[in-house]
Amino acid sequence: MKKEITEIYDELSHRDVSENTEKKGKFTYLSWAWAVRELLNVDPEATWEVHEYLHEEGRTVAPYMRTGAGCFVKVTVWSGGIARHQVHPVLDHMNKAIEEPNAFQVNTSIQRCLAKAIALHGLGLYIYAGEDLPAPPKPLSKEQYQEITMLLAEMKDFDEESSKIIAKMDSEEINESNFKGSIAKLKRINNFKDSTAKLERTDK
Repeated sequence: MKKEITEIYDELSHRDVSENTEKKGKFTYLSWAWAVRELLNVDPEATWEVHEYLHEEGRTVAPYMRTGAGCFVKVTVWSGGIARHQVHPVLDHMNKAIEEPNAFQVNTSIQRCLAKAIALHGLGLYIYAGEDLPAPPKPLSKEQYQEITMLLAEMKDFDEESSKIIAKMDSEEINESNFKGSIAKLKRINNFKDSTAKLERTDK
């Protein structure tokens, strides 16, 4: 039985794409080949089109358009009877617009554009919506908070710094993600203070 567009979107949007992405600089890219496979698994009747444009006053045809802002490719993906379009700039390895792209650069942009057009049907759409940003760190657990405060209580001549550290815990600047590093740093400080105190007693 043919699937409805809402059913297709629901299936695709719940797929975990995290293991099939690649991070380049601040951008995350979804594997176009994997995206095509997943789309066809959900909707075997899905199709797509790479749009072509006239160049040199109509004498040649190429799969990219020229504009005053640079070159662009366009891909349309049909799934569940719905067409969704995506336009993508032709960029170099520094993600800068290219005025005279070569075949490899055009092909790379088409692949990325295809992956994004498939994302409009639900697959990995959260990547482009910014939902791949890391979640805020969790605050310290009660046990972690107590462990730090007990360590601070053991440290002599550290009252002023202790107050600052407690304030950082309360504001969650010290949190679950940096708890171990904070403990290790405090222990190093404490050991250094103990060693210094022993040396001072020896000198006397």
